[in-house]
Amino acid sequence: MISKILVPTDGSKTAQKAARYAVDLAKQLKASVIVLSVVDNRPIMMQTVTAVDTPRHIIQPLEEYLHEAAKGYADQIRKLCDQQGVRSRTVITTGHPVEDIVNAAEKAKANLIVLGSHGRSALAAAVLGSVAYGVMHKETKIPVLIVRRG
Repeated sequence: MISKILVPTDGSKTAQKAARYAVDLAKQLKASVIVLSVVDNRPIMMQTVTAVDTPRHIIQPLEEYLHEAAKGYADQIRKLCDQQGVRSRTVITTGHPVEDIVNAAEKAKANLIVLGSHGRSALAAAVLGSVAYGVMHKETKIPVLIVRRG
């Protein structure tokens, strides 16, 4: 039985589509949703954004800015859950998306992971990386449902 669904989001249209699917499924199954947003902490991300580049016109580390954006993406899905009467909670992490998604699902004892896929070709996924591909092939017993873009 599915009682907890983990929904990772990066704020993309594909992630939003997957979230709508997951919330609809959760409503039908009377399951709860765990909304996860991961701030990718790879070294290229550890820089500072200048005051001109930030929406609030202040100097803040890029990681803080990305954490704020991740919270905003997760809040959009939480609002959708609230509108549909689905119980939810939010988790924001900093790390590697594939690892954090699987770890969060296992920690929360989720029965299903629902995430979007941009549908990149094998070459593009190899060069750019694919979170969906990584989660599908990660060592876990939790089923993964991929919602395609389009």
